[in-house]
Amino acid sequence: MAHDDIDFSPLAAIAEGEVVTHSRVRDVRLPSGRVLALVTLDNGRDHTRPNTLGPATLFELRDRLDELRARVAAGEIHAVGITGKRYILAAGADLSDITKVRSRDDARLLGRLGHRVLGALSELGVPSFAFVNGLALGGGLEIALNSTYRTVDASAAALALPEVFLGIIPGWGGAYLLPNLIGIEKALEVVISNPLKQNRMLKPQQAFDLGIVDAIFPASAFLEDSLRWADGVLTGTVKVDRKHAPGKLERLTKWPIAIRMARSMLESKIGTVPRSPYVALDLLDRARTGTKSEGFAREDEALADLVVGDQFAASMYAFDLVQKRAKRPVGAPDKALARPVTKVGVIGAGLMASQFALLFLRKLQVPVLITDLDQARVDKGLAYIRDEIATLEAKGRLDGDTANKLRALVTGTTDKSLYADCDFVIEAVFEEVGVKQAVFAEIEQLVAPDAILATNTSSLSVEEIGAKLAHPERLVGFHFFNPVAVMPLVEIVKTPVATDAALSTAFVVARGLGKNAVLTADAPGFVVNRLLAKVMGEAARAVYEGTPVADVERAFAPLGLPMGPFQLIDLVGWKVAAHVQDTMAGAFPDRFYANANLHELAELPAVVEKDKTGRVTGFTKAAEKVLKGAVGDAPVADDEILRRVQDGLAQEIRLMLDEGVVPEVEDIDLCLILGAGWPFIDGGASPYLDREGASERVFGDTFHHPPIRGIGA
Repeated sequence: MAHDDIDFSPLAAIAEGEVVTHSRVRDVRLPSGRVLALVTLDNGRDHTRPNTLGPATLFELRDRLDELRARVAAGEIHAVGITGKRYILAAGADLSDITKVRSRDDARLLGRLGHRVLGALSELGVPSFAFVNGLALGGGLEIALNSTYRTVDASAAALALPEVFLGIIPGWGGAYLLPNLIGIEKALEVVISNPLKQNRMLKPQQAFDLGIVDAIFPASAFLEDSLRWADGVLTGTVKVDRKHAPGKLERLTKWPIAIRMARSMLESKIGTVPRSPYVALDLLDRARTGTKSEGFAREDEALADLVVGDQFAASMYAFDLVQKRAKRPVGAPDKALARPVTKVGVIGAGLMASQFALLFLRKLQVPVLITDLDQARVDKGLAYIRDEIATLEAKGRLDGDTANKLRALVTGTTDKSLYADCDFVIEAVFEEVGVKQAVFAEIEQLVAPDAILATNTSSLSVEEIGAKLAHPERLVGFHFFNPVAVMPLVEIVKTPVATDAALSTAFVVARGLGKNAVLTADAPGFVVNRLLAKVMGEAARAVYEGTPVADVERAFAPLGLPMGPFQLIDLVGWKVAAHVQDTMAGAFPDRFYANANLHELAELPAVVEKDKTGRVTGFTKAAEKVLKGAVGDAPVADDEILRRVQDGLAQEIRLMLDEGVVPEVEDIDLCLILGAGWPFIDGGASPYLDREGASERVFGDTFHHPPIRGIGA
C-alpha cells in the first residue's frame, strides 16, 4: 500500500514538540537460516517515560515498514518482528497530541494514520511478530493485534485497551480485531468492563489465557525464546492454535446475545450518559460481520466523534489531574521535615480500625498496634486482620514469608501504654467530638513529644478535636474513604496550629500507603463529604417534599455519578449519612438540608428496596411507615431536582474556593474523582457545571477560562 494515498500533512502541527519514539531496525538470523527484521521502538528515555505513539512516531514507523516491504519483495527478509525498549512496548497514543486536535477532520485523520501504519504489519507479504516485552496499552496493544503472531514477556507490567476509561474507543484496530481474535465475551471484558472497573489491566498470563497472545516466555530469555518460537512458526514446527477465535455459531447466536446483555449491564451500572462505552459496544457488535477495512473505517468515524466532544475534553482534564496534580500535592510541606515512622498505633479495633491496621501493615511493613476497650473486641479485630492476610496469601497476592512477617508485626491489646514508642497514631473511634477528645487526651500522655496524632473524622472540626491537647499542633486530619484498601484519596486536614513536620509526616505516610493526598483547610465536611452532603441533602429534600425515591434517583442520572444518591446513602450507612447531614446543616443551615426523620430511618435494618443490579426502586414497608406523616404531597419534577443539585454544587464549590478550603478548583475535582468516584467525563464536577450553565446561573461566571469544552461545542 502506498503511503501517499492520504494527505497526512495536517497532522504535522500536532507533532510539534513530540517526544518521538524511533523505529530502529536490525536483521536477526534465525536458527533455520531465515532472516527476521526486528524493529525496536525506543524514545531514548528511561522507563519512566514510556514509548508513546504520536504522529511523528507513526510517520517514522510507516517509513520503516514501507522499506521492509520493499526488502520482502526483494527476497532479503522472511519475517518482521516488533518489540520495545526495556520494560515497555508502548503506552499507546500520546494523549497530549490528541488534545491538540482542532477539528473533527484532524481527529479522523489521526485515526486513519494509526490504521495505515499499524495495519501495515499485516500486509508486509511475510508474517509479522509482536514481541510484547513490557507495558502495552492502547495503541501499544493494537500494534500486537495488527501483527500476525504475538508473544509476551511473563513479567510485563500490564496489557490493556483503556480507551473507554478516557472517554474514547480503541481506534487503531482494537475494536474490530480483538473480538475476531478471542470472541465477543472476552472482548467485551477487555474493551468495556475492565476500563470501567477503575481501569483494570491484564497481567501477561491473563492475556495468554484469553488468547490475546500466542505464547508466553520468562523474562530471563524473552527475546531469544520469542525468536526461536517465531522460527518454529516459520518452519512449521510450531503450530499456533487460535482456539478462542469465534466460529460461525458464535457469530450467529452468542454474539448478539452477549451484546444485548452487555448493553443491559451498562444501562444498570452507569446509566446512559457516558458515550464511549456505548460507542465501543456498537463497534464490537458490528465487528461480527464485514471486512477489516470496514471495521477500521467505523473506528475512524467513532474516534473522530468522541475526540471532539465535551466528555473527552473533561476526561483529559481529569486524567491530567490524576496523573500529575495528584502526584505533586499543592501545599504539602518539604518531605525532609517528616518524622520517620517506625511503629503505627491504631486506636480502636472495629472494622474501620482493622482495615487501617491491615493497610499500614501491608504498605509500610512496620509494627502496628491496635487497642480497644476490651480484649474481645481486640481479638475480633486481630482475627479480621489475620483472616485477610490468609486470603491474600491464598490468592497469591502475598508470599508465605511476607504473610508470616505481617502476622508477626501486628499486636492487639487493651494496654494503652504500648503506644509509648509509636511515631504515628490514628484514631478510628465513634464520630463524636467528646469521644475523640477523651481518647487523644489519654494517648497524649503516653506517646513521645514529637509523635504525630491523626484523626479519621469525616466531617468534625479537627481543631475542636484537638482543643484539649497540650500540643494540638501535632494533630492532623487523615481522612480515608471506603473501602479503605481501594479508594485512592486521603484528605489531609490542616488546623491553624498544625506544624509543617506533622503535615509533612502525614503526606509521606499517605504516599507510603499508596494513596493520593490533598491538603484541605479545617472546614465542615472538608471537600468530599461537604459536596456529597449537598447531593444527598437535595435528594432527601425532594423525597420529603413528596417525590418517589425512584424518581429522585432517575433525576440525578444526568450527573453521571457512579450511583444514585439513595444507593450512595445505603452504601455509606444511614447513620453516617444522617450524622453528616446534621453536621453540615448545623454549620450552614441556610444551604444544607437535614431532617430528624432521617435518624429514625437509620435505626431500621433495611431502608430501601433494590433490584438485582443494586439500583434503588423504593422504600421498604418499614421505612414507609417511618416516613408516613413526614413526607409532603408536592412531588418535584426531574429537571427541577437536577437544577437544584447542579446549582447547589456550583454555589458550594465557589464558596469553598472563596473560603480557601483548597487552593484551586482542580483540587476539588481531584478529591471528587479519587474520593467519591465521580466520573472522568464530568472532569469531577466543575467542567460539567460550567458546560451545563450552573456556574453562570449561580455566580455569573465559570470555574474555568475558557470552559473545558469539546472542539464541537
